[in-house]
Amino acid sequence: MSDDYWDRWFGRRRFPFFRGSIFSGIDEMFREMEEMMRRELEELSKGTPRNLIREKTLPDGTKIRQWGPFIYGYSVTIGPDGKPQIREFGNVKPEVSLGGPKINIREEREPLVDVMETDEEIKVVAELPGVEKKDIKLYGTEDTLTISVDTPERKYYKKVELPSRVDTKGTKASYKNGVLEVTLKKRKEPEGEPILL
Repeated sequence: MSDDYWDRWFGRRRFPFFRGSIFSGIDEMFREMEEMMRRELEELSKGTPRNLIREKTLPDGTKIRQWGPFIYGYSVTIGPDGKPQIREFGNVKPEVSLGGPKINIREEREPLVDVMETDEEIKVVAELPGVEKKDIKLYGTEDTLTISVDTPERKYYKKVELPSRVDTKGTKASYKNGVLEVTLKKRKEPEGEPILL
């Protein structure tokens, strides 16, 4: 992004009637805020995956950049222990680093996932809008389920930690109207053998 672009963008938003008046201090404050926003947007553009930034030409010939989609959300449910469980989803993750807060933007979206457990099975429900059933890849171990989609239009990835061990051989999966439902049978723990004294 050129400096000229930023000057034009921020220049249109300045308040020229502040200059040379009692409001000159306010004008200086706005310039400092604009500079801070310019630096933050430059940092954000450096960390954004290239295919989330597109250039578009308007009818008058002006070129503009379009970013996104950027998605961030969370769901709150009450777990079996009565404590709230917070699950994030999307492709934007707030992080804390040595320099302060930071936004991590990934190309893959983390889908909204719900995990429900009964005595016999674990059910994982994931929202995967805009994809075909054939594009969904599932990989299971005895304590995780990995969901991934990699198409030019949509990319999803989520590794779900399961609350109990499962037997992946009896897994059933269905996908309808953008919702994936995976049912995994819990692994039966051996009861052991009686030991005589």
